[in-house]
This record gives sequence, C-alpha cells and structure tokens, in this order.
Amino acid sequence: MSVLEIDTPSGLARAHLHHARRPVGALVLGHGAAGGVGARDLVAVTGVANSEEVSVALVEQPYVVAGRRSSPPAPRLDEAWRAVVEELTRGELEGLPLIAGGRSAGARVACRTAADTGAVAVLCLAFPLHPPGRAGDPAKSRLPELESVQVPVLIVQGDSDPFGMPPAGPDRSVVTVKGNHSLKSDLPAVEAAVRDWLPRVLSTRTASRPRR
Repeated sequence: MSVLEIDTPSGLARAHLHHARRPVGALVLGHGAAGGVGARDLVAVTGVANSEEVSVALVEQPYVVAGRRSSPPAPRLDEAWRAVVEELTRGELEGLPLIAGGRSAGARVACRTAADTGAVAVLCLAFPLHPPGRAGDPAKSRLPELESVQVPVLIVQGDSDPFGMPPAGPDRSVVTVKGNHSLKSDLPAVEAAVRDWLPRVLSTRTASRPRR
C-alpha cells in the first residue's frame, strides 16, 4: 500500500493505493461524511477488489486530511473528487477502466460525478436515499442522483438502514444485506455481492476508460 497526496481546489486530498498485481481495472472509493477510509466495509471491498485483480484507491477528502469534522457543501466535495480522479487516472491508475464509488456520502459524490470522471460503473455502499425520518418528503430524496448515472450501478444496502432502501432500476442492482447503515453486521455478504458484480461489470466494459 502507498499513499499519495493530491492537490485539489479545496486543499490536499489523500489517496491510499492498494495495487493489484496484474490490474484489469481500478476502483476509486470515497468515505462517508463523518467517517474515514478505515470503515470496515471499505476495507472489506478493497480486499475483494484486489483478489479480482482490481487496483483500489481509498480517497480522503481535503476536509478530512485537514482534520475538520464538518463536510463542505456538495459542489466542493465533487470538485475535489474530480481533481483526485483525474490525477489518479493520469498517473497510478492510467489506462484502467474506472469504477467509482464509496460509502454513504462518498457514494453520492461518485454518482454525481460519474459522467465527468468517465466511470464505467458505480459502486454504492449504504447509499443514503433520504435523511432518517424523511422518507415521505420528496424534496429530501437523493434518488435523482442515482437516476442521473448512465452506467451500471451496484448498491449494497442494510435491510434496516434508517436512510432508506433505494429502488432497483435499469442497469441498477440493489443487494440487501443484514444490518444498518454501517454494513458491519454481515461483511461476508457485502463481500459476496461485490465479488459477484465486479468481474461481470468489467467484462462488459471496454478495456480503457471512456474518453471525455
């Protein structure tokens, strides 16, 4: 594992790189709003991806690197993410088909920027469909972020997640596992869902990242 600091418009971000021996793809994952890249589901998925010869970058947003607790507004998160992905795909992950993703808020960032980053697929761990207790308020739904993605999406969601259960859709699969928003209750099920999806989605994509 190596660590790369990357300059963004919001300050330094940090990418924790876990290289596969003979990579056939790249998976770039972001953390939740109040968490970090050490979240157990992110660590578990990293192991699965490496075993499938997919290199992984776990990305710390600049506010986390700077030691701040509060997440900045979405446009700043997205701007920093785009800068990190651009740097990685020009360097350490160059030439590999890119799968973007993350857990919770990181999954939202990956969805909003999927077209900009040239992702061939998006992996969402615990996508927060709505704030807890706001399921009946259409104005609080994040479903439009999912529906804006034009490439295959996998969502792995806890069956008791207070942030809601996203619906499946065209080219959007939802795997329900035991547990809540943390996805810690059944990590083997999380791993199995990603292990099943990852090779299939890569096999249907071109061998290089789409040009922007």
